[in-house]
Amino acid sequence: MNSAWLAAGTGLVTGAALIIAIGAQNAYVLRQGILREHVLPIVIVCALSDALLIAAGVAGMGALVAAAPALVTGIRWVGAAFLVTYGLLAARRALTSERLEAGGIGSSTSLRTAILTSLALTWLNPHVYLDTLVFLGSIATSQGSHNWAFGVGAASASVLWFTGLGYGARLLAPLFAKPIAWRVLDGLIAVVMVTLGVLLITSH
Repeated sequence: MNSAWLAAGTGLVTGAALIIAIGAQNAYVLRQGILREHVLPIVIVCALSDALLIAAGVAGMGALVAAAPALVTGIRWVGAAFLVTYGLLAARRALTSERLEAGGIGSSTSLRTAILTSLALTWLNPHVYLDTLVFLGSIATSQGSHNWAFGVGAASASVLWFTGLGYGARLLAPLFAKPIAWRVLDGLIAVVMVTLGVLLITSH
C-alpha cells in the first residue's frame, strides 16, 4: 500500500512539473477563467484529455508514437498553424480598444468554440504526446506493479492544476476591469502562441 501511495505521489509531482508551465493551453484556460466563460467544460476537456493520454502512456502506447515519426510531424505542422493563427487573433484583440467584461452578462465565445479550442490546444500539440505517452509512460513502467497508481497521480495533477487555474483566475477580475489589462494579456498570449508555433517547426 505504501509503495502504491509513493508511486501516486511520484506521478503527482512529475505530472505537475510537466503541466505547470507557460504554454498555449494554460494561457487559454487563464483567459477564459478571467472571463468566467465556460470554465467547467474547458477544465473537464483539458483534464480528461490529459487523463486519456496518460492512461495510454501507462498502457504502453508510447512505443507506437516513437515508431510513427511521420504522424508526429504532421501533427506538429497542423498544430503550429493553429497556434500562429490563434496568436494573430490575440494580437488583433490586443491592438483594438475593445473592452471585455470579466464575469459580465453574456459570453463572447460559444460553448462549442470553447470546447473545440481546448481540444485543439491539447491534441494538436505534439509535445503532449512525448510528455504523456513517452515520458510519463516510461516512468510509469519503472514503477512496476504500481504503474497505474503513478498514472492516477499524474492525472490528478492535471485535474488540480486546471481546476485551480480556471477558477482561481477570477481573483484577477478586478485588475481586468481596465481595458489596458486585457490588451496586455492578449499581447502576452499572442507572443506565447506565435512563439510556440514557430518553435514547433524550427526546433526539429
